[in-house]
Amino acid sequence: MNSLVDRNHTAVTGFILLGLTDDPVLQVTLFLVILCIYLVTVSGNLSTILLIRFSSQLHSPMYFLLSNLACADVGLSSSVTPNMLVNFLVETNTISYLGCGIQLGSTVFFGTAECFLLAVMAYDRFVAICNPLLYSTKMSTQVCVQLLIMTYVGSFINASSFTFSFFSLLFCGPSQVNHFFCDFAPLVEVSCSDVSIPAVVPSFSSGSIVVVTVFVIAMSYIYILITILKMRSTEGRHKAFSTCTSHLTAVTLYFGTISFIYVMPKSFYSTDQNKVVSVFYTVVIPMLNPLIYSLKNKEIKGALKKELGRKIFS
Repeated sequence: MNSLVDRNHTAVTGFILLGLTDDPVLQVTLFLVILCIYLVTVSGNLSTILLIRFSSQLHSPMYFLLSNLACADVGLSSSVTPNMLVNFLVETNTISYLGCGIQLGSTVFFGTAECFLLAVMAYDRFVAICNPLLYSTKMSTQVCVQLLIMTYVGSFINASSFTFSFFSLLFCGPSQVNHFFCDFAPLVEVSCSDVSIPAVVPSFSSGSIVVVTVFVIAMSYIYILITILKMRSTEGRHKAFSTCTSHLTAVTLYFGTISFIYVMPKSFYSTDQNKVVSVFYTVVIPMLNPLIYSLKNKEIKGALKKELGRKIFS
């Protein structure tokens, strides 16, 4: 890679991403599979956004938050997947120093937004089930907007901590990053500067966000469970459970994977396992979310049938 001389060090101006595999046959197979996943991700999430936007029966806080989750899914997948697809087709997987910092920042931003949005959606379900009479007040449009502002500000701050830490690191070579995208931990491993402070700041920031959002989700569902168990109507219990099933599935998938990567000690997993799990949370989960919410949601399926019927017979 091209480099700049900086006193006694050679500062790297670009990186070589080693990717998922160096097997040419497997690269072609993965290219086709991941391309299909990405197309489904973009089309599925954009369809969700448009359906919620144009279907009047979906104009509620729950679906407003779901449309923002779909935006975060598209952003998270788009931060990683297009570059990964290109790298499957070229001999040397390279990315510039600036491009690496931008990819890191955007991935962290949308990944953090997903954490916050899942927590806000859990709070929304808590208010709807535990305090239904106060729902219109506690989850008004103004409150939803305020929660979203907090979500994106918090995401920006966390992404900034990672980005500033990355640009404060000195890379002298080798410039080979053992990953398929610019994740922070593999970048720290190839840095030749003191990483004690740059590594601690983003770890503390992201760790705090995971703890807070998991706490909000856990407390929300503890109260939801208590409320559901107190219900005398079997139909009421079933309806309450059904509104939470999709969200709980999405929460389990997302927080399960990011906990594996960012919470568990590195000695518990190999670099290859890290890559596989990273593919799951950056590529696969953004595709699964619209499927999870649409397949188990009668209102979304009803709105989709209504909109399709209107287009066909108009």
